Amino acid sequence: MTLAPADSDDAAAALDPSATALAHQAPSQRYINREVSWLAFNLRVMEEAQNQQHPLLERVRFLSISDSNLDEFFMVRVAGLKGQVAAGIVEPSQDGLSPAQQLAEIHTQVRELVEQQESTWADLRPQLSAAGVSLVDAADLTEDERAWLSDFFDAEVFPVMTPLAVDPAHPFPFIPNRGLTLALSLSRHSDGMEMRALLPLPTQVRRFV
Repeated sequence: MTLAPADSDDAAAALDPSATALAHQAPSQRYINREVSWLAFNLRVMEEAQNQQHPLLERVRFLSISDSNLDEFFMVRVAGLKGQVAAGIVEPSQDGLSPAQQLAEIHTQVRELVEQQESTWADLRPQLSAAGVSLVDAADLTEDERAWLSDFFDAEVFPVMTPLAVDPAHPFPFIPNRGLTLALSLSRHSDGMEMRALLPLPTQVRRFV
């Protein structure tokens, strides 16, 4: 015997009363936003960096992966949503959020994620130092180390750095994906005129010295 649709619903309800309630929910109540779900996944990746059962460098690696994942998320998914907003698209996705609402929710979730990343790094850094892996800031350098670093900068870094002016007379410079670029606010010595510039960090210079 084949059940008619109404009979099918009654049979499903008899087996699982929650099935009928779920079927009558609005789509926005049945679906989780894809971007928010991805951020929740990346949070779980980051939380592996807090797991003290992992070796120390493995925890640092998980933290690094979560940050790299976030870079790609902004390049692809956030860029896509911003494109939709710029195009005036307001139609919500199946979870009921418009592109602008998704961006607002992403902003909230990412801020919390980054705060946890920074907190986790603040916890890992002294543990690395205790294990013999020290990351030092400029203020921590000895005079001999400062002199060596100054020579290193003059010989290997300064010759390959090219500041790029940002003003109405120049098109906005190309910034490569996943590149490191410093945004600078400059003051000219001769007359105090304020200027803006970008300083891409060249890929041929190693990240850590």
